[in-house]
Amino acid sequence: MSEDPTHFDLVIIGSGSGNSLVTPEFDLLRTAVVDRGVGSEDAFGGTCLNVGCIPTKMFVHTADIAATITDAARFGVDATLEGVRWRDIRDRVFGRIDAISEGGREYRRDAEHTEAYLGHARFVGDRELEVHITTPGGSHEVGSRHRITGKQVVIATGARPFVPEEVRSSGVPFHTSDSIMRMDELPASLVILGGGVIAAEFAHVFASLGVRVSVVTRGKGLLTHFDKDISAAFTDLARAQWDVRTGVTVEAVRQGGDGVELQLSDGIVTGELLLVATGRVPNSDDLGLEHTAVRTHRDGRVVVDEHGRTDVEGVWALGDVSSPYQLKHVANQEARVVAHNLVHPDDLQSFDHRYVPAAVFSRPQVATVGLTLDQARGQGYAVTTKTQRYGDVAYGWAMEDSTGLFTVVADRATGRLLGAHAMGPHASTLIQPVIQALSLAGPDGGPTAHELARGQYWIHPALTEVLENALLALDVEPEFDVTADYDPVGEDVPAT
Repeated sequence: MSEDPTHFDLVIIGSGSGNSLVTPEFDLLRTAVVDRGVGSEDAFGGTCLNVGCIPTKMFVHTADIAATITDAARFGVDATLEGVRWRDIRDRVFGRIDAISEGGREYRRDAEHTEAYLGHARFVGDRELEVHITTPGGSHEVGSRHRITGKQVVIATGARPFVPEEVRSSGVPFHTSDSIMRMDELPASLVILGGGVIAAEFAHVFASLGVRVSVVTRGKGLLTHFDKDISAAFTDLARAQWDVRTGVTVEAVRQGGDGVELQLSDGIVTGELLLVATGRVPNSDDLGLEHTAVRTHRDGRVVVDEHGRTDVEGVWALGDVSSPYQLKHVANQEARVVAHNLVHPDDLQSFDHRYVPAAVFSRPQVATVGLTLDQARGQGYAVTTKTQRYGDVAYGWAMEDSTGLFTVVADRATGRLLGAHAMGPHASTLIQPVIQALSLAGPDGGPTAHELARGQYWIHPALTEVLENALLALDVEPEFDVTADYDPVGEDVPAT
């Protein structure tokens, strides 16, 4: 390792959303991107591309196709699922993703004003780092160590799966979301430990592909951080598809049964493989932050202000390592803000965390934005809500949907929306008009629920009518009479 550090105008630690910080303003400046990769393949490009949003949704789409086939008979279509070629499914997904990841690595390595350090960075001073090269494919030899400094440093190291000590110390092999998508063979059975988004999505994927799935969670239900009615309804539907054990603790993990055996507080569950989906923790604990004045929250998140600044001048953070929202669309928004702030110190922009939406791509989908009923009441609103069933609008009726629902939450006094919560096909898309109405509201407030409903056309008989009719049915201070217009089903569809 050389004694004199190499100096850069900008050092970015992480190649996910942080990778987008290399804007045209830095074309003539020196930038270093430090990344040790994610997942079992040390892939470049961050969690979303390699082990998160994108590959999981490619698997989800495949699972949706398989589930459609098994559900076709009730519509008069005789179809059978003759087989699942897991390796073909896997290789189609990663044959596309790995090429993008490698292309990103090569681009950063070969770019004229960017230098890639494929390894692990640790701070040795406020804006000085030691980088240990751990991954081949870069311009530095594996095993070498380098000192670098930056006029500005951005921490964008993301997060990793959390593994409970009772699993880690058991000696039993297990998967996380980082590894399970690359396994060679589908198991006959799978135990999923966890009751959140990752658990719900992988339960759908593997159950739809023919795996016997058991879900184990200490919570009273699944997706308990969502609207309570949505959580309860989703949990009921999950029980009809998978073996769901709620409100239990894991007392022991051992080999046994089909492969792995979990001793629970109320019995035993076994499976061929174990998937640990118990949340994610920020990658801040091995960055050498103790050698800086950068602070972290108790959960490990780096402390930043509304502009993305840490307590150290010139050191910033964004995304899962610092944000309270471990969501790619939030990390991207924060990256846009930090990218601006890096080159406009006298015109700082702020993160926008007012109306952060989230979705679960399971069976069924779940989506949410804004306040729940309980949260709105807790903030002192005179709350009005309406839950519209998918099956009571024309396209939902055509789908013979009996479980989908869309709930809107509003302020009764003003008629303005406070939140929305959906469960059913395409929920992640159907909720977008509410996200737009909330996010684009001006200082005088956005459109009222009724204005949103009647201020535009809604294609009939598209599924979006489930939102339109929920908005119209809200009991708010009347601004105009909507009774004559309100039709919960559609003029040419009989009520169910």
